[in-house]
Amino acid sequence: MAEGFARIFQYLQYPFVRYAMIVGILIALCSSLLGVTLVLKRFSFIGDGLSHVAFGAMAVASVLKMTNQTILVLPVTVICAVLLLRSGQNARIKGDAAIAMISVGALAFGYLLMNVWPVSSNISGDVCSTLFGSTSILTLQLSDVWLCVILSVIVVFLFLFFYNRIFDVTFDENFARSTGTRVERYHLLIAVIIAVIIVLAMNLVGSLLISALVIFPALSAMRIFHSFKSVTVCSAVLSVTGALIGLLFSIAAATPVGSTIVAVDVLIFAVCTILGSVFFRHA
Repeated sequence: MAEGFARIFQYLQYPFVRYAMIVGILIALCSSLLGVTLVLKRFSFIGDGLSHVAFGAMAVASVLKMTNQTILVLPVTVICAVLLLRSGQNARIKGDAAIAMISVGALAFGYLLMNVWPVSSNISGDVCSTLFGSTSILTLQLSDVWLCVILSVIVVFLFLFFYNRIFDVTFDENFARSTGTRVERYHLLIAVIIAVIIVLAMNLVGSLLISALVIFPALSAMRIFHSFKSVTVCSAVLSVTGALIGLLFSIAAATPVGSTIVAVDVLIFAVCTILGSVFFRHA
Protein backbone atom coordinates (compact mmCIF):
# COMPACT_ATOMS: atom_id res chain seq x y z
CA MET A 1 0.00 0.00 0.00
CA ALA A 2 2.76 2.43 0.97
CA GLU A 3 4.62 1.57 -2.21
CA GLY A 4 1.53 2.33 -4.27
CA PHE A 5 1.09 5.76 -2.67
CA ALA A 6 4.77 6.49 -3.17
CA ARG A 7 4.46 5.62 -6.86
CA ILE A 8 1.42 7.85 -7.27
CA PHE A 9 3.20 10.72 -5.51
CA GLN A 10 6.18 10.22 -7.81
CA TYR A 11 3.98 10.32 -10.91
CA LEU A 12 2.32 13.51 -9.71
CA GLN A 13 5.65 15.28 -10.11
CA TYR A 14 5.24 15.08 -13.88
CA PRO A 15 3.27 17.89 -15.57
CA PHE A 16 1.39 15.55 -17.95
CA VAL A 17 -0.05 13.65 -14.98
CA ARG A 18 -1.22 16.87 -13.34
CA TYR A 19 -2.75 17.95 -16.66
CA ALA A 20 -4.63 14.63 -16.84
CA MET A 21 -5.91 15.11 -13.29
CA ILE A 22 -7.18 18.62 -13.99
CA VAL A 23 -8.91 17.65 -17.22
CA GLY A 24 -10.35 14.44 -15.75
CA ILE A 25 -11.83 16.22 -12.73
CA LEU A 26 -13.33 19.00 -14.86
CA ILE A 27 -14.86 16.57 -17.35
CA ALA A 28 -16.30 14.46 -14.55
CA LEU A 29 -17.81 17.54 -12.92
CA CYS A 30 -19.41 18.77 -16.15
CA SER A 31 -20.67 15.29 -17.04
CA SER A 32 -22.48 14.92 -13.73
CA LEU A 33 -24.38 18.20 -13.87
CA LEU A 34 -26.88 17.22 -16.55
CA GLY A 35 -26.90 13.51 -15.75
CA VAL A 36 -29.81 13.99 -13.34
CA THR A 37 -31.82 15.88 -15.96
CA LEU A 38 -31.19 13.24 -18.62
CA VAL A 39 -32.20 10.39 -16.30
CA LEU A 40 -35.41 12.11 -15.20
CA LYS A 41 -36.36 12.98 -18.78
CA ARG A 42 -35.81 9.37 -19.89
CA PHE A 43 -32.86 10.35 -22.08
CA SER A 44 -30.22 8.29 -20.29
CA PHE A 45 -28.74 6.96 -23.52
CA ILE A 46 -28.42 10.32 -25.25
CA GLY A 47 -24.77 10.46 -24.19
CA ASP A 48 -24.15 7.13 -25.87
CA GLY A 49 -25.92 8.23 -29.04
CA LEU A 50 -24.11 11.56 -29.24
CA SER A 51 -20.77 9.91 -28.57
CA HIS A 52 -21.30 7.75 -31.65
CA VAL A 53 -22.20 10.85 -33.61
CA ALA A 54 -18.96 12.42 -32.43
CA PHE A 55 -17.14 9.24 -33.51
CA GLY A 56 -18.61 9.52 -37.01
CA ALA A 57 -17.75 13.22 -37.23
CA MET A 58 -14.23 12.49 -36.01
CA ALA A 59 -13.85 9.86 -38.73
CA VAL A 60 -14.88 12.41 -41.36
CA ALA A 61 -12.44 14.94 -39.91
CA SER A 62 -9.66 12.34 -39.99
CA VAL A 63 -10.37 11.49 -43.63
CA LEU A 64 -10.30 15.20 -44.47
CA LYS A 65 -6.99 15.44 -42.56
CA MET A 66 -8.23 18.31 -40.39
CA THR A 67 -5.66 19.40 -37.84
CA ASN A 68 -8.31 20.65 -35.43
CA GLN A 69 -11.09 18.06 -35.47
CA THR A 70 -13.15 19.92 -32.86
CA ILE A 71 -14.14 22.47 -35.52
CA LEU A 72 -16.21 19.76 -37.22
CA VAL A 73 -17.01 17.39 -34.34
CA LEU A 74 -18.53 19.96 -31.97
CA PRO A 75 -21.09 21.60 -34.31
CA VAL A 76 -22.19 18.22 -35.73
CA THR A 77 -22.69 16.88 -32.20
CA VAL A 78 -24.61 20.02 -31.18
CA ILE A 79 -26.96 19.72 -34.17
CA CYS A 80 -27.67 16.06 -33.45
CA ALA A 81 -28.22 16.82 -29.75
CA VAL A 82 -30.83 19.44 -30.66
CA LEU A 83 -32.58 17.02 -33.02
CA LEU A 84 -32.61 14.24 -30.42
CA LEU A 85 -34.03 16.40 -27.65
CA ARG A 86 -36.72 17.81 -29.95
CA SER A 87 -37.70 14.32 -31.04
CA GLY A 88 -38.42 13.31 -27.45
CA GLN A 89 -42.17 13.89 -27.49
CA ASN A 90 -43.54 15.47 -30.64
CA ALA A 91 -41.74 13.77 -33.51
CA ARG A 92 -42.95 10.69 -35.34
CA ILE A 93 -39.78 8.89 -34.30
CA LYS A 94 -39.65 8.97 -30.50
CA GLY A 95 -36.55 9.75 -28.49
CA ASP A 96 -35.32 6.22 -27.79
CA ALA A 97 -35.76 5.12 -31.40
CA ALA A 98 -34.09 8.28 -32.70
CA ILE A 99 -31.11 7.75 -30.41
CA ALA A 100 -30.76 4.14 -31.58
CA MET A 101 -30.95 5.14 -35.26
CA ILE A 102 -28.44 7.96 -35.00
CA SER A 103 -26.14 5.96 -32.74
CA VAL A 104 -25.90 2.88 -34.94
CA GLY A 105 -25.86 4.86 -38.17
CA ALA A 106 -23.08 7.22 -37.11
CA LEU A 107 -20.97 4.39 -35.69
CA ALA A 108 -21.28 2.32 -38.87
CA PHE A 109 -20.70 5.33 -41.12
CA GLY A 110 -17.58 6.37 -39.21
CA TYR A 111 -16.08 2.89 -39.21
CA LEU A 112 -16.83 2.51 -42.93
CA LEU A 113 -15.05 5.77 -43.73
CA MET A 114 -12.01 4.81 -41.68
CA ASN A 115 -11.74 1.55 -43.64
CA VAL A 116 -12.36 3.00 -47.11
CA TRP A 117 -10.00 5.93 -46.58
CA PRO A 118 -7.59 4.80 -43.85
CA VAL A 119 -5.49 7.50 -42.24
CA SER A 120 -3.02 5.07 -40.65
CA SER A 121 -1.90 1.47 -40.96
CA ASN A 122 -3.46 0.51 -37.61
CA ILE A 123 -7.18 1.01 -38.20
CA SER A 124 -8.22 -1.42 -35.47
CA GLY A 125 -6.05 0.38 -32.94
CA ASP A 126 -7.43 3.79 -33.93
CA VAL A 127 -11.02 2.58 -33.67
CA CYS A 128 -10.43 0.83 -30.34
CA SER A 129 -8.73 3.92 -28.88
CA THR A 130 -11.60 6.15 -29.99
CA LEU A 131 -14.31 3.83 -28.69
CA PHE A 132 -12.77 2.84 -25.36
CA GLY A 133 -10.44 5.74 -24.65
CA SER A 134 -6.70 5.90 -25.02
CA THR A 135 -3.61 7.26 -23.38
CA SER A 136 -4.19 10.64 -25.07
CA ILE A 137 -5.39 11.93 -21.70
CA LEU A 138 -1.77 11.49 -20.57
CA THR A 139 -0.32 13.35 -23.56
CA LEU A 140 -2.24 16.59 -23.15
CA GLN A 141 -0.57 19.90 -23.86
CA LEU A 142 -1.06 23.01 -21.77
CA SER A 143 -3.24 24.49 -24.53
CA ASP A 144 -5.57 21.46 -24.31
CA VAL A 145 -5.86 21.94 -20.56
CA TRP A 146 -6.74 25.61 -20.94
CA LEU A 147 -9.36 24.80 -23.59
CA CYS A 148 -10.93 22.27 -21.24
CA VAL A 149 -10.83 24.74 -18.35
CA ILE A 150 -12.52 27.47 -20.39
CA LEU A 151 -15.25 25.18 -21.74
CA SER A 152 -15.81 23.66 -18.28
CA VAL A 153 -16.18 27.09 -16.67
CA ILE A 154 -18.72 28.04 -19.34
CA VAL A 155 -20.68 24.81 -18.81
CA VAL A 156 -20.76 25.20 -15.01
CA PHE A 157 -21.69 28.90 -15.27
CA LEU A 158 -24.56 28.21 -17.69
CA PHE A 159 -25.88 25.40 -15.52
CA LEU A 160 -25.79 27.48 -12.33
CA PHE A 161 -27.18 30.61 -14.00
CA PHE A 162 -30.11 28.76 -15.58
CA TYR A 163 -30.51 26.22 -12.79
CA ASN A 164 -34.12 27.16 -11.97
CA ARG A 165 -35.20 27.00 -15.61
CA ILE A 166 -33.47 23.67 -16.14
CA PHE A 167 -35.25 22.40 -13.04
CA ASP A 168 -38.63 23.51 -14.39
CA VAL A 169 -38.03 22.00 -17.82
CA THR A 170 -36.85 18.75 -16.26
CA PHE A 171 -39.93 18.09 -14.13
CA ASP A 172 -42.88 19.69 -15.92
CA GLU A 173 -42.51 21.17 -19.38
CA ASN A 174 -46.20 22.04 -19.66
CA PHE A 175 -46.21 23.99 -16.40
CA ALA A 176 -42.99 25.75 -17.36
CA ARG A 177 -44.50 26.68 -20.72
CA SER A 178 -47.66 27.99 -19.06
CA THR A 179 -45.60 30.29 -16.83
CA GLY A 180 -43.96 31.87 -19.86
CA THR A 181 -40.77 29.83 -19.95
CA ARG A 182 -39.50 29.28 -23.47
CA VAL A 183 -38.97 25.55 -23.16
CA GLU A 184 -37.46 25.15 -26.62
CA ARG A 185 -34.76 27.68 -25.76
CA TYR A 186 -33.71 25.70 -22.71
CA HIS A 187 -33.83 22.46 -24.68
CA LEU A 188 -31.33 24.11 -27.00
CA LEU A 189 -29.18 25.15 -24.04
CA ILE A 190 -29.22 21.61 -22.61
CA ALA A 191 -28.36 20.19 -26.03
CA VAL A 192 -25.37 22.51 -26.46
CA ILE A 193 -24.06 21.73 -22.97
CA ILE A 194 -24.43 17.98 -23.54
CA ALA A 195 -22.61 18.20 -26.87
CA VAL A 196 -19.71 20.11 -25.33
CA ILE A 197 -19.46 17.56 -22.52
CA ILE A 198 -19.47 14.64 -24.99
CA VAL A 199 -16.68 16.13 -27.10
CA LEU A 200 -14.60 16.88 -24.01
CA ALA A 201 -15.12 13.41 -22.54
CA MET A 202 -14.10 11.42 -25.62
CA ASN A 203 -10.41 11.76 -24.79
CA LEU A 204 -11.03 10.61 -21.23
CA VAL A 205 -13.20 7.50 -21.53
CA GLY A 206 -13.87 6.98 -25.25
CA SER A 207 -17.18 7.19 -27.08
CA LEU A 208 -18.63 3.88 -25.85
CA LEU A 209 -18.14 4.71 -22.16
CA ILE A 210 -19.28 8.34 -22.10
CA SER A 211 -22.87 7.49 -21.15
CA ALA A 212 -21.56 5.72 -18.04
CA LEU A 213 -19.73 8.88 -17.00
CA VAL A 214 -22.95 10.85 -17.37
CA ILE A 215 -25.45 8.39 -15.92
CA PHE A 216 -23.76 6.43 -13.10
CA PRO A 217 -23.08 9.38 -10.73
CA ALA A 218 -26.69 10.55 -11.12
CA LEU A 219 -28.10 7.09 -10.45
CA SER A 220 -25.76 6.65 -7.50
CA ALA A 221 -26.87 9.94 -5.95
CA MET A 222 -30.53 8.99 -6.44
CA ARG A 223 -30.00 5.93 -4.24
CA ILE A 224 -29.34 8.23 -1.29
CA PHE A 225 -31.04 11.60 -1.89
CA HIS A 226 -34.42 12.52 -3.35
CA SER A 227 -34.41 16.28 -3.97
CA PHE A 228 -33.14 17.62 -7.27
CA LYS A 229 -30.56 19.92 -5.67
CA SER A 230 -29.20 17.28 -3.29
CA VAL A 231 -28.97 14.68 -6.04
CA THR A 232 -27.18 17.11 -8.36
CA VAL A 233 -24.61 18.11 -5.73
CA CYS A 234 -24.05 14.51 -4.64
CA SER A 235 -23.75 13.43 -8.27
CA ALA A 236 -21.01 16.01 -8.86
CA VAL A 237 -19.11 14.90 -5.76
CA LEU A 238 -19.35 11.21 -6.67
CA SER A 239 -18.38 11.85 -10.28
CA VAL A 240 -15.27 13.83 -9.36
CA THR A 241 -14.33 11.26 -6.71
CA GLY A 242 -14.73 8.38 -9.17
CA ALA A 243 -12.69 10.13 -11.85
CA LEU A 244 -9.90 10.97 -9.39
CA ILE A 245 -9.70 7.45 -7.97
CA GLY A 246 -9.91 5.93 -11.44
CA LEU A 247 -7.15 8.15 -12.81
CA LEU A 248 -4.84 7.49 -9.87
CA PHE A 249 -5.39 3.73 -10.06
CA SER A 250 -4.95 3.75 -13.83
CA ILE A 251 -1.66 5.61 -13.60
CA ALA A 252 -0.34 3.46 -10.76
CA ALA A 253 -1.47 0.10 -12.18
CA ALA A 254 -1.11 0.92 -15.90
CA THR A 255 -4.73 0.03 -16.64
CA PRO A 256 -6.90 1.67 -19.36
CA VAL A 257 -8.04 5.09 -18.15
CA GLY A 258 -11.60 5.06 -19.45
CA SER A 259 -12.60 1.58 -18.35
CA THR A 260 -10.94 2.07 -14.95
CA ILE A 261 -12.96 5.21 -14.24
CA VAL A 262 -16.19 3.52 -15.31
CA ALA A 263 -15.37 0.49 -13.14
CA VAL A 264 -14.91 2.80 -10.14
CA ASP A 265 -18.25 4.48 -10.93
CA VAL A 266 -19.92 1.06 -10.99
CA LEU A 267 -18.46 0.24 -7.56
CA ILE A 268 -19.63 3.60 -6.22
CA PHE A 269 -23.12 2.86 -7.53
CA ALA A 270 -23.10 -0.51 -5.76
CA VAL A 271 -22.00 1.11 -2.49
CA CYS A 272 -24.64 3.84 -2.77
CA THR A 273 -27.31 1.24 -3.50
CA ILE A 274 -26.41 -0.65 -0.34
CA LEU A 275 -26.25 2.53 1.75
CA GLY A 276 -29.55 3.73 0.33
CA SER A 277 -31.34 0.48 1.13
CA VAL A 278 -29.91 0.21 4.65
CA PHE A 279 -29.65 3.78 5.98
CA PHE A 280 -31.78 5.97 3.71
CA ARG A 281 -34.76 3.71 3.09
CA HIS A 282 -37.19 6.08 4.77
CA ALA A 283 -35.51 9.33 3.70
